[in-house]
Amino acid sequence: MTRYRLIVAGSVLVDMLGYGLIWPLLPFMVRTWSDEALVVGLFSSLYATMQLLVAPLMGGLSDRIGRRPVILLCLFGSAVAYFGLALADSLWFLAVAIAIGGAAGSSMPVAQAYIADVTTPAERARGLGLLGAAFGLGLIGGSALGGVLSQYGLAMPPLLAAAIALLNALYATIALPESLPPARRRLHPVQPPNLLAPALNALQLPAVRPLLIAVVLLNIAFAGLQSNIALFTLTQFGWGPQQNAALFVFVGVCAALTQGLLLGRIQPHLGEAGLASGGLGIMTIAFAAVKLAQLSDWMLFPLAAMVATGMGLAVPAITSLVSLRAGDSRQGAVLGGMQALVSFALVIGPLSFGLIFDTLGPDMPYLAGSALLAGAWLLTTLAVARSSLSGAHRLFHPVEDSEAQL
Repeated sequence: MTRYRLIVAGSVLVDMLGYGLIWPLLPFMVRTWSDEALVVGLFSSLYATMQLLVAPLMGGLSDRIGRRPVILLCLFGSAVAYFGLALADSLWFLAVAIAIGGAAGSSMPVAQAYIADVTTPAERARGLGLLGAAFGLGLIGGSALGGVLSQYGLAMPPLLAAAIALLNALYATIALPESLPPARRRLHPVQPPNLLAPALNALQLPAVRPLLIAVVLLNIAFAGLQSNIALFTLTQFGWGPQQNAALFVFVGVCAALTQGLLLGRIQPHLGEAGLASGGLGIMTIAFAAVKLAQLSDWMLFPLAAMVATGMGLAVPAITSLVSLRAGDSRQGAVLGGMQALVSFALVIGPLSFGLIFDTLGPDMPYLAGSALLAGAWLLTTLAVARSSLSGAHRLFHPVEDSEAQL
């Protein structure tokens, strides 16, 4: 079973390796035909949109026909997408390759389901942690490889990604067994998911609504930064693919260190509320500094470290706060609704930042992002303060609260 878990983790590693290889270079690929930031934003949003639409379908399909064929479909699809990126000779060709890549990169829910199939409850956390490690390692390693290979041409990184995906798909075809026996499969047809319902249902709960809106604002800003940063560094400092890939690797390492080392050490002292407010505050300052400070290119690295650290602190803390306020009977529904909202934010962020870049200037998206993050900080702080006041009221006025519940 350990070997099978490693193969599935390998499929996630390949997905993220390809993502890391390509994403820092995408703006430079697009500039072959267009120098508009909005076009780069459209392509980033296209990738996120395909994942938003396809990931639930892939999960449902794997419940019906088994995990193995869906994982293989995603791996072979990734190979096709990366070959398409290497061979693209027009924006339309590039768009088709990115759409296929987004759809094929929706294998994470299926990989998680496979791990759940082949592990006991006691082993499951370790198995899912293996997927998380593969996710982070692929992103960091892909960015590093992409930076090195891009000096030989922009086609080289996607060609390597395609070769890795194809080899992994062929190996999985031979070595990966099915994890879901026919007796446990769902027989009814896969229904198209209702993408709006989970988000709208979660937003109807007053206890979590401010935190969910904060999550949306945070992810719009971060997704806009991811899609926009290479164009910003190219415009402001003349950076090419190698320097941008180095920045992506640096951000990935900072994020891994934050979640792997820093978060566990300071959480007992600050609690979720302190981590959320502190993380959002750090990100707000970093985004504003891009616009307000007279930057040298080396200053991007400490600012990027601030963004990665703030994100690594704020996201787990806000997720925990949402989970605590959702109640035991609504955990899955509320967290599912939050994930749907994050997906929508990943579509909105690149588009909005690209439009602001083109119309108002290369540093204005970061001022807009700072405003969004300040709003997220304010909503989170007020939500925590309101909860604290409510708790104090219940402590000192238990009779009133009891009468109110009758």
